[in-house]
Amino acid sequence: MQQPMQSNAALADRKTELDRLYARYNRREFICPDPLELLYRYSGPGDREIAGLLGALLAYGGVRQIVNSAADALARMGKRPGAFLRKSSSKDLQQAFAGFKHRWTTGPDIAALLSGVKRAIDRFGSLEAGFLAGFHPGDETILPALSTWVRLLRGGAGEAHRDLLSCPRQGSACKRLNLFLRWMARKDEVDPGLWPHVPASKLVVPLDLHMHRIALGWGLTKRQSPDLKAALEMTAAFRAISPDDPVRYDFALTRASMRGEL
Repeated sequence: MQQPMQSNAALADRKTELDRLYARYNRREFICPDPLELLYRYSGPGDREIAGLLGALLAYGGVRQIVNSAADALARMGKRPGAFLRKSSSKDLQQAFAGFKHRWTTGPDIAALLSGVKRAIDRFGSLEAGFLAGFHPGDETILPALSTWVRLLRGGAGEAHRDLLSCPRQGSACKRLNLFLRWMARKDEVDPGLWPHVPASKLVVPLDLHMHRIALGWGLTKRQSPDLKAALEMTAAFRAISPDDPVRYDFALTRASMRGEL
């Protein structure tokens, strides 16, 4: 089991600061601009799953560009992206995303990704059910289930969307997928919590550059690269003070960091 690098006393001191930041920033009014805002444009859980997955997987680059690109992708699927996906063929998806581009992600990449998503939904009934098929309650984290789920979504679609669907088995911190899982498994004023059967206690911190700087500054990791081991070290530190919800502070910390408060 991964152990936190700081002492329990030091982590307890951090908890007071973390709870203050959570109370200040973990509110709906601080979401925008963030791809998470796109989920709240839909009411159906199936639509929110698709909005969340596209928003999270396109979350690289400037945040305004991310939101605009994800909104463009969703607009191509109409008012009910879940229903659109269920009735679309691979050819339909290729046509719908012709001309789409977000930095190095192209329309064919999104079409291939959604083809894999559609196959998973057709097989299991929902993305959550597909994820739970690889989940075992005895696992320390969701990473084994995530690895299985990534293989499921990649299956049959070739290499077109491999860059979008990173895999923890390859040492990736899987920041974007862990961000998606935070949105799905946690429920509070910010995170919608659409997957009640995935325990928040098993989540891994979505480690990006903001969070990695915090982890280094607070002594939560010594790793100079924001890789999977660094993410697990930071998660272990948070689990020591919030065992049922180790990524509870993720949103508040990123907002505080972006505003120069840390």
